Amino acid sequence: MRITASTPEEYLEQLPPERKEIMGALRRTILDHLPDEGIVEAMSYGMIGYVVPHSVYPAGYHCDPKLPLPFISIASQKNHMGLYHMGLYASPKLMEWFTSEFPKHSQRKLDMGKSCIRFKKAEQVPLELIGELVGKMNSQQWIELYEKNIKS
Repeated sequence: MRITASTPEEYLEQLPPERKEIMGALRRTILDHLPDEGIVEAMSYGMIGYVVPHSVYPAGYHCDPKLPLPFISIASQKNHMGLYHMGLYASPKLMEWFTSEFPKHSQRKLDMGKSCIRFKKAEQVPLELIGELVGKMNSQQWIELYEKNIKS
């Protein structure tokens, strides 16, 4: 599924009907639980992203310093909806918390990569748990983790 959008609203508008509602709910959940103004919503790598802007972290993303530092993204892919949370990749403690909490919020097996959590159906998206996850790390904590564990 290739979406070309310049705003999160355009992104959601281009989704198939069966994905619009849950992706909109996922977006609202993230926006409602972001812990500070140091993370802003933007289009990032063709997805709806939540990034640390250059005004907060001037160095930008090490892969391309012209880009803001990515933190969380959501996307509607061909076979799933994905939540990408870089903090899970960088923090074993956060990963352990999430993987132990997930079964309390879903009867499905966790389908996850290094930072990507995949959901095949709308009813599989545990919005309450995602809200908790989003609220567990602020922009400064993410920057410190990023500089310690990821940035070359």
